[in-house]
Amino acid sequence: MPLVSRLSLRPILTALLLGVVLPLGVGAQEGDGDASTPTDLPLEGAEGTRSLSFTTDEGSWISLDVSPDGERIVFDLLGDLYLMPITGGEATRLTRGMGYNAQPRFSPDGERVVFISDRDGGENVWILSLDLSDTVQITRGKNEAYLSPVFTPDGEYVVVSKGPRAQKPWLYHVEGGTGAALFTEPENLRATGLNFGPDGRYLWFAQRTGAWQYNAAFPQYQLAVYDRERGTRTVMSSRYGSAFRPVLSPDGRWLVYGSRHFADTGLRIRDLQSGEERWLAYPVQRDEQESIAELDVLPGYAFTPDSRHLVASFGGKIWRLPVEGEQPEPENIPFTVEVEREMGPEVRFDYPVEDSPTLLARQIRDAVPSPDGNRLAFTALNRLYVMDLPSGEPRLVAASDEANHHQPVWSPDGQDLVFVSWNDEEGGHLWRVAAQGQQAPRRLTTTPAFFRDLAWSPDGERVVAIRAAARDVQENRGGFGGGLAQEFVWVPAEGGEVRSIAPSGGRSGLHFAGDSERIFASNASDGLVSFRWDGTDEREHMKVTGPTVPGATQPLQASRLYMAPDRNRALAVLDVDLYVVTVPQVGATAPTVSVATPETAAFPVRKLTDIGGQFPVWSSNGERIHWSIGRTHFIHDLAEARAAEAAAEAEARERGEDPDAQEENEENGDDPVYTPREIHITVEAERDIPQGVAVLRGGRAITMRGHEIIEDADILIRDNRIEAIGPRGQVEIPAGAHEVELEGRTVVPGFVDIHYHTQWLITDIHSTQVWQYLPNLAYGVTLAHDVQTATT
Repeated sequence: MPLVSRLSLRPILTALLLGVVLPLGVGAQEGDGDASTPTDLPLEGAEGTRSLSFTTDEGSWISLDVSPDGERIVFDLLGDLYLMPITGGEATRLTRGMGYNAQPRFSPDGERVVFISDRDGGENVWILSLDLSDTVQITRGKNEAYLSPVFTPDGEYVVVSKGPRAQKPWLYHVEGGTGAALFTEPENLRATGLNFGPDGRYLWFAQRTGAWQYNAAFPQYQLAVYDRERGTRTVMSSRYGSAFRPVLSPDGRWLVYGSRHFADTGLRIRDLQSGEERWLAYPVQRDEQESIAELDVLPGYAFTPDSRHLVASFGGKIWRLPVEGEQPEPENIPFTVEVEREMGPEVRFDYPVEDSPTLLARQIRDAVPSPDGNRLAFTALNRLYVMDLPSGEPRLVAASDEANHHQPVWSPDGQDLVFVSWNDEEGGHLWRVAAQGQQAPRRLTTTPAFFRDLAWSPDGERVVAIRAAARDVQENRGGFGGGLAQEFVWVPAEGGEVRSIAPSGGRSGLHFAGDSERIFASNASDGLVSFRWDGTDEREHMKVTGPTVPGATQPLQASRLYMAPDRNRALAVLDVDLYVVTVPQVGATAPTVSVATPETAAFPVRKLTDIGGQFPVWSSNGERIHWSIGRTHFIHDLAEARAAEAAAEAEARERGEDPDAQEENEENGDDPVYTPREIHITVEAERDIPQGVAVLRGGRAITMRGHEIIEDADILIRDNRIEAIGPRGQVEIPAGAHEVELEGRTVVPGFVDIHYHTQWLITDIHSTQVWQYLPNLAYGVTLAHDVQTATT
């Protein structure tokens, strides 16, 4: 039984780019409302609303259930629910609209089904009468995820896995109420695939630690049973390939569950009387162990009432599987569905591709103010610039075609800069250059390495940095770490031997605070620490926590902490937001300050950003804080902010208003009392536009003009534009055009990867050749959407 799933959709592309032939994966958000109840989703009935209609006799990821009388099957397909005889045939549609309905289960009397739907704008549990006379919403809210609802055997309650990530079983009465969790500990345990046997006392499920993990190693899930009388939880499996989606037969003899064996997923059956196990079906539908499993780890399946067959979907079909026999042959249950899938208006934009001779740098990096605050050093397009604040013209200080430049730091007298270089072949070095840019940079180091996080000691004598072997980065070329065996080092400001201080221990953000005696660094677990030049006498100064985000069990930890020059305050980075936090002296143990709600923090806290910021740094006098977003540089003057707030409070008192109401007004969208200064920095560079004329001849061209396909096509390219496409001989080819013969090949527009993670690049520096982009191009991906741009 080969796994087959076929869905024909008309591809929609917004740009015509050259690529190669690849299979296209198409994903869409579907929606709904049922046959009897209208919905109020904002796109319902909106102008441009579309529908997709087709007939199918197969589908993928179908969750189903068998009615208590054994006569009918309810199942989901593409976000709608369907009902059909257990012998198969044409399915009757139960829901419609733009909401997504899934995971249906019959009530014990067979007159209703419980299911999950986002029809009200968030996932919730609903009950639908099969005569379409009534639909009842069981849960409410917009911020929870639900999995695999099931009725209790008496039909009075529904049990469902609920939670943003680590879902737990919750019990809801069918007539109303807010429900209750069956258990809440361990906090990071996730329970899915809920199911009862004939006795409503025992609830079977699959459990794992945490919602999911990268690069998952087996096992991920094991079966467990919850005793509703005693309140105990017992693990019922220990299988290497995991165990999930347990289903018990009505007579209580059989247990079926999913597991992975080698590369495939199968269904195991256990005789609960003898304890013997075997494969019932292998292979089946691929499981979702490596993902968040938003529709559970496997689609739902069910026993027939006589416990003699299991009905399940895999390979695009629905099957009746005999549970006894040496090698029982599955029976196909044929079905036909007339799909009418409502969709919202097409979200399509035109993105012009510019051909201007120059381009504007969209981001400045590592921007740092000079000690006197009058100049700003930064990198853009891997080159080092200095500009006069606030509106000077950026001046190129250091540039090289051989290496990229990053992370400048100022000398205490403001005359020079030290920066990092990187070349994929040679590695990196530290360089010193005059801030005026009138002299060539001078190399400070002799042995190539990977350097980052520079800081110039206030006495001007030494530069500290984090160093890793260049080889680690050259061979790794990706990941979050940027080199193994990283250590804190220093080099004389005039150049010379690099001296080791201590292993970095995962800490970063090197800086000084007021003097050269101690070096400061931080990370999420240790908080803000300082130590001497030999790495000894380490002191912990403080830790900073933030809110607990949905799905997490612990509050956010500050990823970076920077001590102010006066050592009474610290600059904290949580996620991408910036805070100024008071550093209290409370004794030998470093204090922990929460900034989750700054107005009620244990010590004064000021949130600086509303949409986040990067590359934060104190001014040398501790009166201002600088950061950047894109090509905009921000300067927050603490004294000016306090003065503006004091004036606003005084004015409020004069008007007889509550001064504290201003903060509430800002949270509600009113203009803030103080906003940091914004400086938009313009750096232009020559655009790299290819020159010449080429023709691609003899291939099959998919033009995206409707359904047009041209066999034996000529595709004329001039510079960076496709100028003409047509059958061979019908496109005028200029003399001297470079010809590329593509007989037997197919030419399609470049593919657009709409879910790409560029954070798998080397941190802190830019490679001179990014290898991750090369396989993308090799497989025809010419445009990508980075879905995780929290940091760069």
